[in-house]
Amino acid sequence: MKFLLLLVVIVAVLWLAGRGRRRVGRGAAAPPPLPAQEDVVACSHCGLHLPRSEALPGRGGMFCSQDHRAAFEQAHS
Repeated sequence: MKFLLLLVVIVAVLWLAGRGRRRVGRGAAAPPPLPAQEDVVACSHCGLHLPRSEALPGRGGMFCSQDHRAAFEQAHS
């Protein structure tokens, strides 16, 4: 009789655990989409890698700052 009662309790716990897991899964929001990947470029003066949208174009390539762009253009003019 003890074994039958123990079996009923185990089945009830497993049933409740599975029911709770399904409920959480149904109401969960989808994960946000990943941002689009962006090209990475290296600064022509120091070699620092940064996203293309943050880089400054200049004569001789892409640069991480205005100072590096000016220094590169002064050295190579």
